[in-house]
Amino acid sequence: MQGTVDGFSYGLVTPVAAFLMACLGGALGLRCTTRSLRHRDSFKAGWLALGATSIGTGIWTMHFIAMMGFSVQQAPVSYDRPITFASLGVAVLVVGVGIFIVGYRGATALTLVTGGTITGLGVATMHYLGMAGMRLQGRVEYDTLTVALSVVIAVVAATAALWAAVSVHGFLASLGASLVMGVAVSGMHYTAMAAVSVHLHGAEARGVTGDTATSLLLPMLIGPAVFLILAAVVVMFDPLLVMGDPDWQRPDARSVNRPGVPAPRHVPSYGEPANWSARPSGRAARRSVPRGGHRSQDW
Repeated sequence: MQGTVDGFSYGLVTPVAAFLMACLGGALGLRCTTRSLRHRDSFKAGWLALGATSIGTGIWTMHFIAMMGFSVQQAPVSYDRPITFASLGVAVLVVGVGIFIVGYRGATALTLVTGGTITGLGVATMHYLGMAGMRLQGRVEYDTLTVALSVVIAVVAATAALWAAVSVHGFLASLGASLVMGVAVSGMHYTAMAAVSVHLHGAEARGVTGDTATSLLLPMLIGPAVFLILAAVVVMFDPLLVMGDPDWQRPDARSVNRPGVPAPRHVPSYGEPANWSARPSGRAARRSVPRGGHRSQDW
């Protein structure tokens, strides 16, 4: 028996909410990756990790918010909790691999293609692993060509997102890139859902184990939403921007003479003429005279 599949049980509520979550996760991930390029020390890895977690969490939350609108009229749908949350780990881990490749290797063609392919395959894996956690009185089948198209969309979207993360600068440009990323991720999801068909086992009802979509709504929305909000606070209020860069870390501060602090002395290299204007005078000049009575001309 063929089941009647409906992907929009709540109308436009779930698609719009899912799109907004994808945009939020994408925007945070892009900003974190962009800010990681400003730091060549330990902060770089932290920003990249936060960006990967934001994108992975946003995509995962987008997927399951959209799945709230998925229903089969002839059979109840439930979800296996371990598989469902395993798909979250896959999303964050594989997106992180792509983010770190581009973050440390730069936006070359090879790194973008490699990182985008890995990230796109990770997004597709997250989607179909999450679908594998779905439980109902039937068998879920997929159209091969539509599945392949959804994977291609995921890879292209991930590559474009990684390129935007290292190439797009400015708030409005990043906002536009996150909207494009949200459209791409949502398009990948609904393209993949168009490949789904359900073959029911018959009229006899059988017990279905697992959590219903409603019971998963609370952990899906509260946990990831709180994380994304905290990530947004971190991005908006960068600790280095709030506390300010330490004076000794600022390049312009190293070249400014402050009261009571001697200016750094330039030591000429071999063959470079000495800076006679910086010649010490008075007591400092007498200290620089060796015991033999001859001054060194190196300065």
